[in-house]
Parts: sequence; structure tokens; C-alpha cells
Amino acid sequence: MAAMGAHATAHSTEMSIGGRSMQWWAMATFIASEAIFFATLISSYLFLRFSLPAWPPPPHPRLELTLPLINTVILFSSGVPQHMASQAIKRGDRKAHQRLTIMAMVLGFLFLCGQAWEYTHVGFTPSDGVFGSSFFVTTGFHGAHVSVALIFLLVTLIRSYRGHFTPEHHFGVEAATMYWHFVDAVWGALLITIYLI
Repeated sequence: MAAMGAHATAHSTEMSIGGRSMQWWAMATFIASEAIFFATLISSYLFLRFSLPAWPPPPHPRLELTLPLINTVILFSSGVPQHMASQAIKRGDRKAHQRLTIMAMVLGFLFLCGQAWEYTHVGFTPSDGVFGSSFFVTTGFHGAHVSVALIFLLVTLIRSYRGHFTPEHHFGVEAATMYWHFVDAVWGALLITIYLI
């Protein structure tokens, strides 16, 4: 009986749908729920944006583009080493995985530093009307998600140093990479919505 239970457990972890593991689908579902959350924030921002005759409403200045564009390059660039880190661990190259993950984390941290600098120099606060509150809530939630993604990468890095990942068992790295690409994609949507429209 115990052997049957162990066999059933092993079989359940190997189940797949469409060539993807159940773990992958669980992570994809989680990311989809997060995407819905950000879609709601962006929709609310756009509703406010097009409900008012002027945006940003006086006396707020227009948002500067230079720093957000630099931040975009930094964050999008971080996806490259993280993708390569995921490929490295699949080959069993832990050293490359560790080095590339650190590179991605440094770029992610630089993005957060840029966002913090913008917050302290933007010229308004969350309490400055609908424009201030919508700007800080939308970008702030994204910054919080980048912070969570950095913690996620840190956990995979520590586990990599402890030898937890192999070419056969590395889903933690794959999940972290999926989430990292997600926060990259969300930032692209926020850049268009908040800074370019």
C-alpha cells in the first residue's frame, strides 16, 4: 500500500499538460492572476487619465522621460542574463547560473534605485490628488513586485550554491525566470501607459 502511494506521488509530480509540467502550469496561473491585478491598475489609471480634460491635471508637471527610459533599458537588460542563467542550470553549469543570476539581480537593484531617485525628485507626493496617488500606487506596486522577484532570485542563488539544482530538477530557477520576465513585461506596459500616452 505504501509503495502504491509513493508511486502515485511520483506519478503526480511527473504529470504534464501540453508538454509542460503541472508546476509550470501552476506558476503560469499565478502569473496570470498577477497580470489581472496589474490590468486592473492600468485600466483604473487610464480611466482617470481620460476622464479629466488635462493630464496631468494642473499644477502637476509632465513626467520626465529620461530616467524611466534608462530604467527600462536596465530592467529589460536584466532579462538576458536571467534567461541565460536558466539555460545554464539546465546544462548543469552551476557556476554560470550563479554568475548570471547575480548580474540579473544587480540590474534589478539598479532599477529600484532609479525608481527611488525618481520618487524623491518627481515633484509631487501620493497625497497630491488623483494624479499623484495613481502614479505612486501603480509604479509602487510594480516596484514591490520587482523586490519580490529579487528575493525569488536570491533564494534560487542560495539553493544553487547549496547544490539543490540539477539538469533534471531545476524548476525553482525556471519559475523565478518566468516571474522575472513577467515584471519586465509589466514595466513595458506601465512605461507606455504612464509615461508615453
